[in-house]
Amino acid sequence: MCSPDYNQPSNPSNFRLMRSFPPRRIVCLTEETVETLYLMGEDARIVGVSGYAVRPPQVRKEKPRVAAFISADVPKILALTPDLVLTFSDLQAGIVADLVKAGIAVHAFNQRDVAGIFAMIETLGGLIGEPAKSAALCAGLRKRLDEARIRGAALPARPRIYFEEWDEPMISGIGWVSELIEAAGGMEVFPDLAVKKSAPERVVTGAQVIAAAPDIIIGSWCGKKFVPGRVIARPDFDTIPAVRDGFVREIKSTLILQPGPAALTDGLAAIEAIVAEWVAAKAQGKPRLSANT
Repeated sequence: MCSPDYNQPSNPSNFRLMRSFPPRRIVCLTEETVETLYLMGEDARIVGVSGYAVRPPQVRKEKPRVAAFISADVPKILALTPDLVLTFSDLQAGIVADLVKAGIAVHAFNQRDVAGIFAMIETLGGLIGEPAKSAALCAGLRKRLDEARIRGAALPARPRIYFEEWDEPMISGIGWVSELIEAAGGMEVFPDLAVKKSAPERVVTGAQVIAAAPDIIIGSWCGKKFVPGRVIARPDFDTIPAVRDGFVREIKSTLILQPGPAALTDGLAAIEAIVAEWVAAKAQGKPRLSANT
């Protein structure tokens, strides 16, 4: 089988000839499929990406940006003559509809938990005809997750953790975040909400957060910078152990709110580091710690 020049735009008159398996020209409208293809060594297939794609760093120089998250330049996507466009969640349903009407093959992922992340990776491997590569990637990620769980289970104390995905309204963490908190040795304070798929179902009040009494607050305001000072200044939040003891921390949304390899690697590692810091402070009997402001 000869090696095609994946990144050479095809003549629009040959548009129908690009319908092939495995797909040679793929547009990724969210970050996690981009990173997954790079990790499998299949990045040559990518001809367009989301403007939010930053992993690996070279993607910003190597691939044209064709979309935000809930909006896309459909004519630009069509000009790339993709064999397949990869999307994520109901928030991109409008983009999906436009592409399908234009005759483009689209696969919409919708993973909301750790099992879903692994399923996404395995499915993507199947879609490109490289199941062995996706299986190997999943094996490495599962090993890393299992090792984190062992370390978490061995901790002498487990902090209660409130993860805040958005501030106005306050939205608690989605499923995969909750699972990673537990794997890292923490205790999710809103486990019943974490299983909810939509953000509106995970809205919490200040009173609920206060009653949950988290030892750690982790903020990751999707799409904007987390400001610990705003959390600390909320009415009566000074009674929360995390605020009282200065344990309000941030994890960048590109690490933890990307439902793919980033969350299972650097996102998980960031949670583990925060939990380890808290455990060490508790062991040393330090009731007050400096907050990130």
